[in-house]
Amino acid sequence: MRHHLLLASLVSRGTRRPPSNSKPLNSFSLSTTSIKAAMPLHIASLGSSFAAGPSIPPCVDKAAGRSGANFACLVSKRIGAHLTDLTVSGATLPNLTTDPQDCGGTVFPPQIQGLPADADVVFVLGGGNDIGYIGGLFEDTLNASWLGSLVMAVRGTGGAPLQTEILDVDGLAVRYAGVLDAIHAKAPKAQVLVVEYLTMLGSDTRPGKDVPFGADRVTHHRAVCARLLRATAKAVEGRGAWCHVVSVGEPSEGHAIGAPEPWVSGFSWKLFYAGGAYHPRAEGMKAVAELIYKKMVDLDIVKDGEL
Repeated sequence: MRHHLLLASLVSRGTRRPPSNSKPLNSFSLSTTSIKAAMPLHIASLGSSFAAGPSIPPCVDKAAGRSGANFACLVSKRIGAHLTDLTVSGATLPNLTTDPQDCGGTVFPPQIQGLPADADVVFVLGGGNDIGYIGGLFEDTLNASWLGSLVMAVRGTGGAPLQTEILDVDGLAVRYAGVLDAIHAKAPKAQVLVVEYLTMLGSDTRPGKDVPFGADRVTHHRAVCARLLRATAKAVEGRGAWCHVVSVGEPSEGHAIGAPEPWVSGFSWKLFYAGGAYHPRAEGMKAVAELIYKKMVDLDIVKDGEL
């Protein structure tokens, strides 16, 4: 009886269910396969600050800029899954697979080293820091005032990398695809969900008002975002059996900086020093978590309404 109760409890949330035509289990003959089928899903999350969630309470790792309410945490809690969160703010794609990352004296190994080989689902978000997407927003913002220029000369962009090399769509896609292939090699049974960045500058964003730079720079940063989205989509091509894009850019277009209900933060000095300027708000993380959950339902990873 105790075995029956344990099994019923495990299959009720975020589990891989045994086939509907499976034979009844004797309470004293639970096979290894049956027990594994009833275990909670194991989710792993790799990526940069838009996955980690800096400044969103509660903070669970200050050096990593990692929140306990980022989208991976919210999805895992919703479906009762086990989570391995490896995200680190400021990470580039090489930091996910090959290069250690120094965050103010705390050195994080390549995130893939912590990826469990038996993960069922892997979330990955990256590429923006490789082309200086958010770092570029900070650079233009800080250079718009003498105080900002002084702060940038002393403190830089607050941890958001600037572009150090020119990567076109193809170059970024090749780099991103290498990360996806490395994840698949490490966790071959996992479904990999590639999460897009939230839109920062949408149709509601007013140059010189919602952001301190002009229309020409808004156009520039939107082009950088478009390049990132195209490269992300291209990186997934040919990997459809195990890799899928979670569309976030388009759904968040109406929730950018300056929108009535923004999912991302603009610039303030308070947010800059907290690490939250030009990053997802708590509302944004909740919205992304909902988009990921719907994708998991579409892929039949979880059943909607069963939890």
